[in-house]
Amino acid sequence: MAEKDYFSGHAQHYAKFRPTYPDELYRFIFGHLKSFDAAWDCATGNGQVARVLSTQFDKVYATDISQQQLDQAEANANILYSLQSAEKTTLPDNSVDLITVAQALHWINTTGFYKEVKRIAKADAWLAVWGYANCSINPVIDHHFLKFYNQTVGAYWDEARKLVEDEYRSLPFPFEEIITPKFFIRVEWTAEQFAGYLTSWSATQKFIKENGFNPVSEIMHEIAPHWGINKPVTFPLFLRMGKIHAL
Repeated sequence: MAEKDYFSGHAQHYAKFRPTYPDELYRFIFGHLKSFDAAWDCATGNGQVARVLSTQFDKVYATDISQQQLDQAEANANILYSLQSAEKTTLPDNSVDLITVAQALHWINTTGFYKEVKRIAKADAWLAVWGYANCSINPVIDHHFLKFYNQTVGAYWDEARKLVEDEYRSLPFPFEEIITPKFFIRVEWTAEQFAGYLTSWSATQKFIKENGFNPVSEIMHEIAPHWGINKPVTFPLFLRMGKIHAL
């Protein structure tokens, strides 16, 4: 399967407008680990997760297939950024305690990736993959949002988006999986920030490329009277986590 890179062309915009993950998520994940020597943040993008991991681990390998995304990452002495695919890396055998994939497993060939996971993982290592579904604000704005999502840019989503809507339940997960709680991303956004988030979507970028204009302006015109200064925006976040049986 060919590598899917839908974010290099607007990497700076992506880094600016994508939401960050809650502390509760990381506390839950870290609470299952026995060792914090090294972690691998696969499909790191602009390094959002890698930066958090670097506060706990001695070394963090952060890989991505987009150099433009990596160029947006904040340098850190114990983060080793590199341009590598998820399915084949130069990371050492049996070297990491935790492997993470945030909002990206749906772009990855899981057969090759899981083989690499088992090669790189230590004996008691864990894999944590997560993502977030559609946000909610209030009934009026949500109506316009879902119309934009399903109709305006609906035809421009890659098939892989369905895996996010399914919360990765249909993906194989050949690890010793544990039950995980529900998490939420909660932010307070201006209308400009919300518009920036919508523009960062791969579907919106494909629409712009094929039609020559940004459809976000239309939905923002419709919801502007209902927004005010700031609005609380909530994203439901899902997590699959399991202990890896290394090769």
